[in-house]
Amino acid sequence: MITKIDRKSERERRHARVRNKVSGTSERPRLCVFRSNTNLYVQVIDDTKGVTLVSASTLDKEVKEKHSNVAAAKELGALIAKKAMEKNIKTIVFDRSGYIYHGVVKALAESAREAGLEF
Repeated sequence: MITKIDRKSERERRHARVRNKVSGTSERPRLCVFRSNTNLYVQVIDDTKGVTLVSASTLDKEVKEKHSNVAAAKELGALIAKKAMEKNIKTIVFDRSGYIYHGVVKALAESAREAGLEF
């Protein structure tokens, strides 16, 4: 019998596998991306303390595009980079959360790089 693959559980398995290797420190925090059907959420996390240093989403007032698309991802990447630079965070570890590096995730990462974050 052919069974349907549960895409969410497969992504969670990939994310757990990556999280065993990727961890954020206070010198180099982790930039974590979550993508829902409607919005994008980004956090800069210090895993040693268990603290979110900076966060942004497409629900914020600064973001003009309010959807989970490439245009919104570019805006969000620039916004999170600006907020991180204000807190003197220049280098990060990029955590794509099990999503493939394509489309929205790629646009967000490249926009953050262009705005000054190093990873």
